Amino acid sequence: MTEAQVQKKIIDYLEENGAYVFKVIKSNRSGVADVIACLNGAFIAFEVKAAKGRPSPLQVKHVEYVRASGGLSEIVYSLEEVKECLLVWNMI
Repeated sequence: MTEAQVQKKIIDYLEENGAYVFKVIKSNRSGVADVIACLNGAFIAFEVKAAKGRPSPLQVKHVEYVRASGGLSEIVYSLEEVKECLLVWNMI
């Protein structure tokens, strides 16, 4: 499955669960996560990778920035990982 296909599944799932969601196509900052959402008042950022993809050091740093500012962020490879994150974060 391509990265774009995984992103689509994640976006659809988040929207089905009442999240405000958007996919970042181009930003004024390199390394920003692919999928940004607000769910139950929480800021969430998912960096999505295909099965064999690896995040860049800058992408990892952005996950850390979001967490340091009180948001929820993770690097994910599947919808199942997103579901797991949301359960751990008590979002669904």
